[in-house]
Amino acid sequence: MKKLLIAALTLILSLVIFAGCSGTSASTDDKKVIKVGATPVPHEEILEQIKPILAAKGYTLEIVEFTDYVTPNMALADGELDANFFQHIPYLEEFNKEKNLTLTYTAKVHIEPMGVYSHKVKDLSSLTDGATIAIPNDPTNGARALRVLENAGLIKVKEGALVSKLDITENPRNFQIEELEAAMLPRQLDNIDAAVINANYALEAGLNPVTDALALESKDSPYANILAVKAADKDKPYINALSEALNSPEVKKFIEEKYKGSVIPAF
Repeated sequence: MKKLLIAALTLILSLVIFAGCSGTSASTDDKKVIKVGATPVPHEEILEQIKPILAAKGYTLEIVEFTDYVTPNMALADGELDANFFQHIPYLEEFNKEKNLTLTYTAKVHIEPMGVYSHKVKDLSSLTDGATIAIPNDPTNGARALRVLENAGLIKVKEGALVSKLDITENPRNFQIEELEAAMLPRQLDNIDAAVINANYALEAGLNPVTDALALESKDSPYANILAVKAADKDKPYINALSEALNSPEVKKFIEEKYKGSVIPAF
């Protein structure tokens, strides 16, 4: 009798443990509330468009707003987010290397052409010798900005992906390149002569890349903005649903009609 009782208790305990493990797995693999970090424009605006698409599949999208380029990746790595949507592939790759992380991506969504803006001149030829031009201070966007200045004929930079202002090989007009946090650049336009600004921060500041930029990055830019996730979550059902929604015809139409060339679909 005692042996039977022990066996019964063991069986019950095993079932409880199994049920607990099963519940954890199910909730992790097929969660119904998806928490995504994003910067406001255009990322959060795009995410708002997919709420009905996800709702029709039984998911609720919760958007967490960020205003910098570091916190959303750390929040994703720490499990505070299920995904984030704010960055391009080179930035993610460099961030992984710097922080020893294994974040990856599932969908390319759009390209935000980087542009040169100024409150002091109407065209780049009007910049005075020695003028101060600000660029983002993170390695990938800084390198990208230098290429925009190079393509505009202002400087020349040595070959390579992650170039810095130290890699400028020709600067005949002695422009002063100042590195600032990307989000600060629009607010500094009254204090400097020009700045190379990411499209999302330009849009937030009321600048239209198509009409206000004095020089604009090529439309074949490799800097597509992506949906970033933890590598372990890449193939989970809720991530697949999120990726499909961001690459939907509805999102493509919204981007084209809303931003009119200042943000371009990448799918």
